[in-house]
Amino acid sequence: MAENQNIEWKESWRDEYLKWICGFANAQGGKIYIGTNDDGTVIGVKDSKKLLEDIPNKTRDILGIIVDVNLLFSDEKEYIEIDIHPSSYPVSYKGEYHYRTGSTKQLLHGAALTEFLLSKTGYKWDAVPVDNVSVADLDKESFEIFRREALKSGRMSDKDLAMSDEQLLDSLGLMENGRLKRAALLLFHRNPEKWVTGAYIKIGYFGEGSDLRYQDELHGSLLLQADRIIDLIYLKYMKASIAYDGVTRIETYPFPKAAIREAVFNAIIHSNYAALVPIQIRIHEKEFYISNDCVFPVGWTIETLMSRHRSQPYNPHIASVFFRAGYVETWGRGIERICEACSEHGIANPEYSLHLEDIMVKFEAQAQPSAPVQTNAPKECAKNGGECANAPKECANSTVELSEFEHLLISIIQNEPHISVKDLAARLELPYRTTQRRVAEARERGLLSREGKFGRWLVMVAR
Repeated sequence: MAENQNIEWKESWRDEYLKWICGFANAQGGKIYIGTNDDGTVIGVKDSKKLLEDIPNKTRDILGIIVDVNLLFSDEKEYIEIDIHPSSYPVSYKGEYHYRTGSTKQLLHGAALTEFLLSKTGYKWDAVPVDNVSVADLDKESFEIFRREALKSGRMSDKDLAMSDEQLLDSLGLMENGRLKRAALLLFHRNPEKWVTGAYIKIGYFGEGSDLRYQDELHGSLLLQADRIIDLIYLKYMKASIAYDGVTRIETYPFPKAAIREAVFNAIIHSNYAALVPIQIRIHEKEFYISNDCVFPVGWTIETLMSRHRSQPYNPHIASVFFRAGYVETWGRGIERICEACSEHGIANPEYSLHLEDIMVKFEAQAQPSAPVQTNAPKECAKNGGECANAPKECANSTVELSEFEHLLISIIQNEPHISVKDLAARLELPYRTTQRRVAEARERGLLSREGKFGRWLVMVAR
């Protein structure tokens, strides 16, 4: 029998094995067998009588716990079983906290240690009260977003939402003895990074390899981030294939919005904010990655995640607010919903990879046919601001993929053909130089042209 989550085989006793006893006590408990080789074959011990006395005394004096030490026999060979029960409080070995996970022992430190100590005292990280901050310090827009979405979801009534901000926070379990919990700051404070560095989302678009083309950081409360992140992804970072069914324009994105939305919201809810590392979204033309620091429930694997399982949120207070806002469910169906959306979209299920302190989900797009969108439109289209009255029949002789940003840019220009780049930047909420560059790219692609130095824009594509 091989070593596993709850069993360790040792040929002889060494005092350093008190660390293993500590690790088992801090986890799910387990057994250590002294006098066995690595596959569990009994080889025997010579000093069993002494060990039966020394081991219980040392675990009591050094670790502060009681273990069962039993003398066993196999083919007339003596060996010792140390039976360790899980402890309801943190156990330390000379100031160190060890933890058994899988078939290895880990020395806990940093965020992992903080989480462990909190869990042993019955607290979740997001439930810890914070000093020197009041309800008046929180963000009104975040409360407006929550009230709007909670009413829309039907999970809270008008009466529930009519109460004051402080009463609302208390009803959501986000206050303790008049103090705000960490979850309240993350969800409703305009600048939660004042207390929790890294409580934001980093997003970038990449070309080949590590070629970063452009990027954004989305800051503010978690509710503000949730309200804006999907629009940001699909307006600025996604390219849609355009097709026509008769005169009906059909847009198809490489990744299903429902799946991406669920995966991003899962990252926000389950992120280990104590690690002080932002959620990272990396987008390529045919690949989409989301990664966040996390702490998996004990005994969970990627297989557990991908199979049907009960909901076990890492940040239960944040998850509860997101549920009431209609962003997520509470039945542990997030992965199922993601896979269903991928199947309907015709792409493979996402791939999850678990590393030591983070989890990454990867979506792969299927090759999409080029969209039947007209470039270098005929004069009749240009005269109509780029909108071809006979599309797509008359305008299907050339194809190009338009990003959602390009759709937005063209839409603004069609309505305001004399708009300046400076005003475009303001409308798009982008820096002037970025807008200038993106407009130049659109002109190089044949999507736009300029009539006269101080004239008007011409849209050269049928949308």
